Amino acid sequence: MNWKELNSEKQIDEIKKDSFNKPVIIFKHSTRCAISSLALDRLENGSKNGTEEEFTPYFLDLIRYRHLSDQVAEEFDVYHESPQLIMLKDGKAVYHNSHLGISYDDVLSRL
Repeated sequence: MNWKELNSEKQIDEIKKDSFNKPVIIFKHSTRCAISSLALDRLENGSKNGTEEEFTPYFLDLIRYRHLSDQVAEEFDVYHESPQLIMLKDGKAVYHNSHLGISYDDVLSRL
């Protein structure tokens, strides 16, 4: 998957605007958590079917950018979890899931 790194506050507004053109997903990943690594693997393995152009994927490293995770939670009114996947459409969170509930097929079914 061609992740775009979410690493600055100004990107949150850009992501919100971009979600009016096509869905955006934000994957909040803890690099210290085995379940988070498993969820990331499930997303990346699922993306091998070539449908990634249907949405824009953002990757947020929770260890390095916890303050951005808090901002994402506040901006899109989604309770923080880790790992967590949030889908945005038209500037709003339309879906989120966490831990082993995260799957690529589930993302595709909600596009």
